[in-house]
Amino acid sequence: MKRKSLYVVVIVIAFLVFVPTTSMAQRKEISQAKEWLKKNQNLDKAQQSMEKLLKDSANRENEKIWLLLFDAVKKQYEQVNERLYLKQKQDTSQLFTHTLKMFQVLESMDSLDMQPNKKGEVKPKYRKEHAQYLNVLRPNLYNGGLFFIRKKDFAQAYRLLEAYIDCGRQPLFSAYNYNEKDKRLPAASYWAVYCGYKNHDTKATLRHTYLALKDTVHYNLMLQYLAETYLLEKDTARYVGSLEEGFRHSPKFPYFFPRLINYYSSTKQWDRALALTDSALAIDPKSQVFLFARSSVLLNTGHYKECLAICDTLFAMNDSLNGTYLNAGLAWFNRAVGVNKKYNTKKSDREKMQSYYAKALPYLEEYRKRCPNNQDEWALPLYTIYLNLNKGKEFDEIDQLIRNRNKQKTK
Repeated sequence: MKRKSLYVVVIVIAFLVFVPTTSMAQRKEISQAKEWLKKNQNLDKAQQSMEKLLKDSANRENEKIWLLLFDAVKKQYEQVNERLYLKQKQDTSQLFTHTLKMFQVLESMDSLDMQPNKKGEVKPKYRKEHAQYLNVLRPNLYNGGLFFIRKKDFAQAYRLLEAYIDCGRQPLFSAYNYNEKDKRLPAASYWAVYCGYKNHDTKATLRHTYLALKDTVHYNLMLQYLAETYLLEKDTARYVGSLEEGFRHSPKFPYFFPRLINYYSSTKQWDRALALTDSALAIDPKSQVFLFARSSVLLNTGHYKECLAICDTLFAMNDSLNGTYLNAGLAWFNRAVGVNKKYNTKKSDREKMQSYYAKALPYLEEYRKRCPNNQDEWALPLYTIYLNLNKGKEFDEIDQLIRNRNKQKTK
């Protein structure tokens, strides 16, 4: 029993010794920080010292530490601002990082300031003064976000823009009603989405979607970033929905139509694909993009004559589009294959088949010349054509080409 009592006494004594020592160290750091602040010296050290104290949960309700931390950051901000005003050498980014830090400090302190007193009343002492000061500086968060975007530091840009937007929900700024009155919020939200998109951070990209879509200036780009984010998340329904909304809003915007027609085609939704090209051509009947897409859909749905008619239109408009040669060649080739399937030794059928193969040939040879690496598209059709038209030399060459390619694939 005596040993146990002795153990308890030792613990109590140790505790009594430890507490004053800790408190003394804290007072010393606070005193030193005050001295530095008074002399405008070692402000960064004063900041670090107070941040260190606040890492201890026992100090987080100490107003003095929070206020000293704020003053240390504020004075650094003022020094940077003065140097920039006097056009002295200064890293501009520090102006914005100090601004962000002041918001973080005073928002945290406001949570402490809101705690009920002994009577259960909430009477913030600092809110009005702090909110007024930060309200003047708040544009720096937005401008700082744009500054870091230009520097391609999207993570830091996002932090500043996020802080700018977040002011709308912070009790510290309740008197300013930012969510209803700040007309810049949609633009800030768009740029925050942009930063999230650039950082491949899907959560950050989607966090401010609602407000960002109110930014009419960047609406098309916003839908593009959303579509690509949904694609990364494999959310097909929302991906397609974003493309469809984008096409309805701006059918000529280059992002939406090609991906939407590609999706309908890859999923063999040919009716939707044709309807989409109808809508597009009703808006711009001379668009080469819309016309080529329709020729491709018609080719894939077996409407070869209509496909060839559009190809002729495209050739008249622009004979440098490689895909038009492929579509025209395959349309004639598929017509020949169709006759071949019905072939019943009639001379007229064979002549028709060879005629179609002969018409396909120049288009496919031209496509091969323009796109030599696309062997998967032109090799087998040309092989079949050379075989049926008895072109021995050409057939031997492409036969060897296909054999070599197959050997490479099996290695």
